[in-house]
Amino acid sequence: MKICIVGAGAIGGYLAVLLNKSGHEVSIVARGPHLAAIKKNGLKLIRSDCSLIAELEASDKFPDHPQDFVFVTVKSSGLSTLTKGLKKLSDSGATIIPAMNGLPHWYFYKIGNKWENTHLKSIDPQKNLEHSMPFPSVVGAIVYPACEISSPGVIQHLSGNRFSLGEPSGEKTNRVSILSQILKDAGLKAPISARIRDELWIKLWGNVAFNPISALTGATLKQICENEETRSLSKNIMIEAKFIGEKLGVKFPVSIDKRIAGAAGVGDHKTSMLQDLELGRSMEIDAIVSSVQELGKIVNISTPHIDCVLALVKQRAYLAGCFDYFNQ
Repeated sequence: MKICIVGAGAIGGYLAVLLNKSGHEVSIVARGPHLAAIKKNGLKLIRSDCSLIAELEASDKFPDHPQDFVFVTVKSSGLSTLTKGLKKLSDSGATIIPAMNGLPHWYFYKIGNKWENTHLKSIDPQKNLEHSMPFPSVVGAIVYPACEISSPGVIQHLSGNRFSLGEPSGEKTNRVSILSQILKDAGLKAPISARIRDELWIKLWGNVAFNPISALTGATLKQICENEETRSLSKNIMIEAKFIGEKLGVKFPVSIDKRIAGAAGVGDHKTSMLQDLELGRSMEIDAIVSSVQELGKIVNISTPHIDCVLALVKQRAYLAGCFDYFNQ
């Protein structure tokens, strides 16, 4: 199979090495020192049991030849410059797998209820993502592994190996079955979900609370959950989010307290939003928080706690140069 990884950072690099080692023709789209190191030395993956090095076709440009599957592993805030290349690959027949944090642009495609084809302005204001990654080309994915770039060209795998997959329609199609098997052959867990949105919400449910609170306070997941006041704020945000999800047809298989306990169990981990703030990188506020606020307005659910935290984290990020109010 020809597989392109758009954004060979921590998760993309992890995928690229494992898919290459399992026999697939893998190309990556990257940039900067990371790309230069990969071209010179290959892409190295360090795991607890071994280290692997993959020699890959690496470029800051998209491949000219058609691809079977394309994993998009960049941050949602970094997609604007990639839309033309993604459009070229989707037009040539590639299946696109957006493997990113937050609410996906395809969320309301084939949802099977009255919200069908609702447009999410906070995710895709000009419909550029819909144009470059057309809904019929997309398979949904939820990313669970934790990885980091320890140095240019070197990926450190920290934990997890699960990528849940699902068609927006819930069908078990040939392409999602093939994709699942490809990932399993690479040593990953890749279950196919008939209700991918439910699982998506379980991850988003925690992110919408813990990410902005961590960015505002500098606290780790454990610190947020063990402090009575920030735990209470997290719970109130999650209550609002749960009402929204249920209105949209989502089924939550765990309680709020169990979800918070799960986050606490991760330990002294800094959320991605806090890490981005500390490193001066663009923060995924719209995909993770603004989108949930917008959903609340769509389904007529009041979100006072989300509104408050969103206003604060936007200004914190803007003053740090990590968020642009004027490019929304």
